[in-house]
Amino acid sequence: MKVILGFLGVATAFFIGGCGEPTAYGKVDKTPYATKECLKQLASGSEIVRSQKIDKIEVYKKKRRLYTYRNGKVVDEFRISLGKNGDKGNKISAGDYRTPEGNYCIVRKKCDPRLYRSLMISYPNAADRARAAARGVKPGGYITIHGQPKWNADGHGDNYTLSHDWTEGCMAVPNRAMDRLWIAVENGVPITIHS
Repeated sequence: MKVILGFLGVATAFFIGGCGEPTAYGKVDKTPYATKECLKQLASGSEIVRSQKIDKIEVYKKKRRLYTYRNGKVVDEFRISLGKNGDKGNKISAGDYRTPEGNYCIVRKKCDPRLYRSLMISYPNAADRARAAARGVKPGGYITIHGQPKWNADGHGDNYTLSHDWTEGCMAVPNRAMDRLWIAVENGVPITIHS
């Protein structure tokens, strides 16, 4: 019973969170999810550290690993979580909770009050749209590399979140990894997602 209640508490905390707004007690949320400073950085382009820039990302779903590269050499390796059905093959349609496979690029950075920061990839590409159309379904979209839910802002739950696939199809990394990616990734960086 204690295990079930503990899990329900974690699951509830996992999905409930604020958005950097004042709380019911009038206090402003001071977690890293407050987006005002993040948005200022993006507007000026000051989040990029030129000496840390990478030129390629590769994801290996079976290994649950994300690698960054600079000039053909691995710079960083991060553990990841995938979509709830991430190990059931390539993404086919909206709502299938699968993580896509293929060649994409980073198209947008987002300051996210719910899942820390995120890097949007160019899913769906032409092949994804054609595959979905052939099946009479919508391919879905808004697939990102993102940080952790708000309850895990400080990383205390990384071992839990990284040992489960819990996203809707995205790739989730620890917030410290997201910080490294944030300063190193510009729009246009290619990403290949392998099975």
